[in-house]
Amino acid sequence: MLRLPFELLLALRYLRPKRTFVSIITLISVVGVALGVAVLIIVISVMSGFDHDLREKILGFNAHLKIFARGRTLENYEPVMDLVASNKNVRGVAPFVFGPVLLETQPTNSQQAAFATPFIRGVDPGHEADVSVLLQSIVSGQFNLSGRGLLIGSKFAENYNLLVGDRVSIYSPAELRKMKEQRGKANEEAILPDEYIVTGIFDVGYYDYDASVVVVSLENAQDLYDLGDSVHGLMVMLQDPYQASEVRRELKTALGPGYNITTWTEENATILGALVVEKNVMFYIMFFIVIVAALCILSAQITFVVQKTREIGMLKALGATNFQISGIFLSQSAIIGVLGVLAGYGLGILALAYRNEFLHFMNHLTGFELFPASIYGFSELPAIIAARDIAIICGGSFAICLLGGVLPAWRAGRLEPVEALRYE
Repeated sequence: MLRLPFELLLALRYLRPKRTFVSIITLISVVGVALGVAVLIIVISVMSGFDHDLREKILGFNAHLKIFARGRTLENYEPVMDLVASNKNVRGVAPFVFGPVLLETQPTNSQQAAFATPFIRGVDPGHEADVSVLLQSIVSGQFNLSGRGLLIGSKFAENYNLLVGDRVSIYSPAELRKMKEQRGKANEEAILPDEYIVTGIFDVGYYDYDASVVVVSLENAQDLYDLGDSVHGLMVMLQDPYQASEVRRELKTALGPGYNITTWTEENATILGALVVEKNVMFYIMFFIVIVAALCILSAQITFVVQKTREIGMLKALGATNFQISGIFLSQSAIIGVLGVLAGYGLGILALAYRNEFLHFMNHLTGFELFPASIYGFSELPAIIAARDIAIICGGSFAICLLGGVLPAWRAGRLEPVEALRYE
């Protein structure tokens, strides 16, 4: 039969509920540690999920690398594509045209025409599957850019009440500039916009893309921007997106100084950097909850030592060492820490498992959207439970709880038997 050390047995005995003020402080300490650990796990897991999902959405619709010709559009781009594709780390290459346009919807019996200023993306249907998830993200209609076919995002379609088969008019920046220059002149002529048919609606899962990007064929985008046979640049997808900086150095050497190459981390440095900073700041702020719980443990242990002064004197008189006496009260702190960490871990994992159900319930109950997709870019609350984060949170919380009992335990161990029993 396993025999526990007497220090641990006495610690467990002292922690039994006795309906005293010290028992209430102990319970508050356990609850405080549990809440601190649970909140830390929830916050850090959600922030990790944000970071992971944001990177996935960005990398699903955007390129790992973008190649531009310095100071000009990219002409005769096919040889450049072949050279880039020869790199062993490159998975796919595709030309693109990208820029803002003015879009006008057709009026209907129930509403007037609406104007929008989305970004238009000209793609080559033959190469687009190699560089994005656009083909797999069609939720209505089909991926058809022949003629004047147009793909729009799901949020864009929702905002402007567009369906597959609807017609829209698109003004290019060059056409708008020409209209402005001719305004009021004798030879002013009307410039008619190009008319497009909505052939498909896509949903890539990221609000900014679904609400502000429309897609046309490469040829149509070249016509809108008067590019002729040139393009704005090349999109490059890699086998490993986290090797973007290394592959950029290789491609710069191969292409020469006439080209500029940007990475996905540079283009999204602001939002990705903000997420990292927010995660770290939230981690430190939430740890103060555990520190407050540790102060409760300190208060309870000091009271315990005062209450048990006579028992400490008797134990020392019977031969208990300073280390053994300190071990009793340090064990109490350890037990409180273990109970609080385990309860907090269970509560945190449970909350994460039902996070979206809770959000939907609160939205239905209050009518207020706690997690608006227009702000955060996601329709569901993401979360990733990382073993490393859990280990740091649980281990750090337990260490703080243990430290909360060090001072009272050290003080109890230094009590002299005569001093402890003098006034008893």
